[in-house]
Amino acid sequence: MGKLRVGDAAPDFSATAGDGTPVRLADYRGRHLVLYFYPKAFTPGCTAQAKAFAAHDGEIGELGAAVVGVSTDPPPTVCDFGARFELPFPLIGDEDGSLARSYGVRRALLGMAKRVTFVVDPEGRIAGRFHHEVRTTRHVDDVLELLRERQA
Repeated sequence: MGKLRVGDAAPDFSATAGDGTPVRLADYRGRHLVLYFYPKAFTPGCTAQAKAFAAHDGEIGELGAAVVGVSTDPPPTVCDFGARFELPFPLIGDEDGSLARSYGVRRALLGMAKRVTFVVDPEGRIAGRFHHEVRTTRHVDDVLELLRERQA
């Protein structure tokens, strides 16, 4: 699949979070979903990004959104990652890369996801797409700005 753009329908998915909880796009109808893809659990950039989303999880929730993280790590790894940093949102271990592929963010050679965050609107359309590989915490700033604009 090609690069998703603002206004496109978000690819449907049904997955299992690292802790065994089912996670489906349909579960978030009626509210915004912040679906962020990250390359590898426990690396410095991915840890900083996860902690930034965790630190702002309450504010994101107050703005009518929920956060879900996705990497191509195995489910036990994302479960350990979420537990170690007490992340308040589900993490999906997309080990076969199918979810990353459907969102157009899977790196062909490395098999891992690019660092891309999508904001899906309450009707299931892409409302925002942010790609910052190095400035990892910028994703949260972009998400908050977009959610505030949409609420105004």
